[in-house]
Amino acid sequence: MKHGLIKSAGFALGAVVTFTLAYSIPWGGFLMVGFLYCLFSLAKFGTTRHAFYFGLAIGMLIYTPQLWFFYGIFKAAAIPLWMIFASWLTLFLLLAKLCFSNFKPIVAAILIPFLWTGLEYFRSELYYLRFSWLNVGYAFSGWQILPFHVLGVYGAGFLCAACVILFITIRPKIHAAAVALLVFGIFATLFPAHSGGTKSHVNIVGSQMEFPLEKTVLTHLGQLDRQFPKTDIFVLSEYTFDGPVPERIKSWCHQHQRYLIAGGEDPAPNGDYYNTVFVIGTNGEVVFKQAKSVPIQFFKDGLPAPEQKLWESPWGKIGICICYDLSYTRVTDQLIRLGAQAIIVPTMDVSEWGRHEHELHARIAPVRAAEYGIPIFRLASSGFSQSVDGMGTVRTSAPFPGVIATIKDTLIFRDPGSLPLDRVIAPTSVLVTATTIGCLAFTWLRRKKRLAK
Repeated sequence: MKHGLIKSAGFALGAVVTFTLAYSIPWGGFLMVGFLYCLFSLAKFGTTRHAFYFGLAIGMLIYTPQLWFFYGIFKAAAIPLWMIFASWLTLFLLLAKLCFSNFKPIVAAILIPFLWTGLEYFRSELYYLRFSWLNVGYAFSGWQILPFHVLGVYGAGFLCAACVILFITIRPKIHAAAVALLVFGIFATLFPAHSGGTKSHVNIVGSQMEFPLEKTVLTHLGQLDRQFPKTDIFVLSEYTFDGPVPERIKSWCHQHQRYLIAGGEDPAPNGDYYNTVFVIGTNGEVVFKQAKSVPIQFFKDGLPAPEQKLWESPWGKIGICICYDLSYTRVTDQLIRLGAQAIIVPTMDVSEWGRHEHELHARIAPVRAAEYGIPIFRLASSGFSQSVDGMGTVRTSAPFPGVIATIKDTLIFRDPGSLPLDRVIAPTSVLVTATTIGCLAFTWLRRKKRLAK
């Protein structure tokens, strides 16, 4: 019994160390394989009690340091939020342990990658406190070796989980299968992330400004126009203005024949508003606007967007999403279905939230760009702004806190993007997870009735 406790504690410590390093050191994403190995081994060799208590401890130890900025935002209310994050990991370990205890090894090996992906997708995209950061796939952000354009961010986690569980569960018989999965993952990078030649290009410049005065915006736009005279589109952050774009800003766009993309507030009935990004054309008028699809929970962030559309720009079809909208595949996928050839993302990351929050948020754009095979231009209020090509490579960026820092690039428009495989794998995993929970509950009830007799 004591030996089992020590072994479980070792796996728990290994999980904490590998996850922390995976998100802390350059090119540390490969350590996520070690993280999953420790978790799955804990579920296989530990007891149900070990799965529960060590799962909760692992969750708190890995998520609390990574999300410490929650304390600066929510104060003591951050503690239950950390515990909620930890509870998802605990639930997975309990389900994995019950699979090992109730099913044959091969059945458990098949189910566990679906359980991991189903829970990761559900907590990231589907329930009220959805928060997609810190999953397995985002640890590989910026890696060209991982085929996000084939697998997607959740598919990357599924592939890692499948390789690890096959190695652990039926190691003597199935090394070849695990190797085959890894080979697939590597060779899938040979599949093109996008097809078609260059259709057009647009010169784009963004500047990091946090809650600027209207006068400051006008002065700075003039400076940018002189510094970058060939610019087609200027971009400012989410909430640049506390209402619609002011008339003087529109007049500037008309006078200088420049397009401007900037965030503001679009009034709604009953004193409410939509957190909106406005596109001001060279005629000095609003030629397009898009509201935020998923306002942030617990913040005054406006009403959800009633619809999503694309801006039919002179250079091609541009999708616009706002800040954390980029974290939700169900938001960005819709832009791809509509035919987006590029995505522009005005973002408000307040500087006082700290450097680590900005670093975590900066992992999203490279993954999304690689998934869809289209460029993404993300302009944050205080860093890290990024221009990412369709392969997921960050071409240029602006630092944190980087007040008035500028980012410049040329976006290349090719064919519209496409969706990766995990847009089917992840919802299927949720269904498999729910079915597994139902089967385990039925088994438990039947066993309880049998014992009662």
